[in-house]
Amino acid sequence: MAFNDQEQQLIRQAIERAEKNTSGEIRICVEKSCSEDPLNRAAGYFFKLEMDKTKLRNGVLIYLATADHKFAIIGDAGINKVVPANFWDETKEAMLTCFKEGNLAQGIVTGIDRAGKQLRQYFPFEAGDKNELSDDIAYMDGE
Repeated sequence: MAFNDQEQQLIRQAIERAEKNTSGEIRICVEKSCSEDPLNRAAGYFFKLEMDKTKLRNGVLIYLATADHKFAIIGDAGINKVVPANFWDETKEAMLTCFKEGNLAQGIVTGIDRAGKQLRQYFPFEAGDKNELSDDIAYMDGE
């Protein structure tokens, strides 16, 4: 397991905090190794986790392969249309700073916080909005 109970709680709280102010959805997907381009792997899991099924197409997936030290962050069509062109690259750099310090959980939280701010700006919380996707970390094993 990549994260201990305290780290998992920290990540889940960051997701809940981010999603409280937006109709957007954020998920974390973790596996041990990734034998392909992490962006392609993340895209595959994006569909497998049905993140493309949100009403406003405003899901964000943070993918991490712990043993291979690879990660990617991707957004659905709705959010990609509105965020600044360099947003995802800047977010990856901010996350990478934490990862290089050996703090995976804080790196994930940094990505969640940054994505949450963009989601809140472009997809504010709407009355009656429901949490469309689980906030739990999706642990995969090369499925």
